[in-house]
Amino acid sequence: MSERSVSRTKQEKRWYTILAPEQFDRKELGETPADEPEKVYDRTIETTLGEITNNASENNTKLTFKVTDVGSDAAYTEFQEHALTRDYLRSLVRRGASKVEAYVTVLTTDDYRVQIQPVAFTTKKADASQEKAIREQMVQMIEEAAAERTFDELIDSIVEGRLSSAIYGEAKTIYPLRRVEIQKTTLEAHPEEVAEEEATSVDVDEEDVAAEN
Repeated sequence: MSERSVSRTKQEKRWYTILAPEQFDRKELGETPADEPEKVYDRTIETTLGEITNNASENNTKLTFKVTDVGSDAAYTEFQEHALTRDYLRSLVRRGASKVEAYVTVLTTDDYRVQIQPVAFTTKKADASQEKAIREQMVQMIEEAAAERTFDELIDSIVEGRLSSAIYGEAKTIYPLRRVEIQKTTLEAHPEEVAEEEATSVDVDEEDVAAEN
């Protein structure tokens, strides 16, 4: 390829400003180049909550967004994942204390499927039954929160720390806690994907019934 052809290819590329979802105030996340708008779809960008809020104390929260719509010069994203940094989580661990984790998959009121991973840190070593009770409390409260909230509302309550604070308030009555965090949140499926899976499941069940008859 000649230098002129390379130069022309570079000139044809357009820069798109990547914007956070509306729930994050359409904050500018950066720019990405592409010679065709279609090539911008599904690109992901990772940032921190601190960069969005201009608060350095929140840099221990990582956020990942994926481009789902493209305009003339802007790329619009949706929330994909929230995760606390390993360094931050490591700083919460104390010798002689318990770390209680759980994995919960929930469906929001608008049918988004989300996996949520809460973690509780006790002040001293808890026994197995106490750890089990704390884990069950975390799972129950997350399931209840999802059953009452839309996807955006659930993500807001997680990112802003309201859900972890609520869990802390209840679970500390089981055993003294030092901290509760939602260490990771991942969007697993959109409403249309959930509906398709359910339809497929129903079809399979009907086939099983027909086979039995």
